Amino acid sequence: MQIDKIRGKETDQLFKAIQSLRDLDECYRFFDDLCTVNEIQSLAQRLEVARMLEEGKTYHKIETETGASTATISRVKRCLNYGNDAYSMALNRIKEEPTE
Repeated sequence: MQIDKIRGKETDQLFKAIQSLRDLDECYRFFDDLCTVNEIQSLAQRLEVARMLEEGKTYHKIETETGASTATISRVKRCLNYGNDAYSMALNRIKEEPTE
């Protein structure tokens, strides 16, 4: 995994902090303090690109609907094809959650 290059105490602390969040409101509060609005939007955009790619949408449709660059779409597609299956895992889990 690429992330193994930065594995360590600080990264563990970050991920443990994220795991400790109890609900959506806590996530919004934590990420509001942790990231810029643009960083959060970029992360959310990548997840949406992954969802759309899994649904078989074209690059053009994804680019039009999300504003993501073809470079971003390609990177997400590469992760879907050759990554750790984490996008699919997360998307499947949130599909299974009851809607509020």
